[in-house]
Amino acid sequence: METLMAKLMVLILFLSMIAPKRMFAEYEKWCIADPQSSDDELQAALNWACGSGGADCRKIQVNQPCYYPNTLKDHASYAFNSYFQKFKHRGGSCFFRGAAITTEADPSHGSCHFDFIP
Repeated sequence: METLMAKLMVLILFLSMIAPKRMFAEYEKWCIADPQSSDDELQAALNWACGSGGADCRKIQVNQPCYYPNTLKDHASYAFNSYFQKFKHRGGSCFFRGAAITTEADPSHGSCHFDFIP
């Protein structure tokens, strides 16, 4: 009986040390275009993100995995997230003059993968 109790205690201790996957998922955030932003706001923020902002916008170019859907909102979301993930640990934000918001829902779709950097 003591051996069974000892094994059970070790198992419980081991399981308590393993963090459930959901625990970390609650802190995952992506940056996407705010659906309430105007096209002019999104375009200006997209231009900055892909230009002097330093976002990696190669995947939203023609014949690349995130080109479709070919909408301003989708391309801006990809660029905003690229910038946010790249610079969030160095003071970068998901603001873009109010054109972006954070989400805990992974915006990836099909072959288009939105990066998440813990």
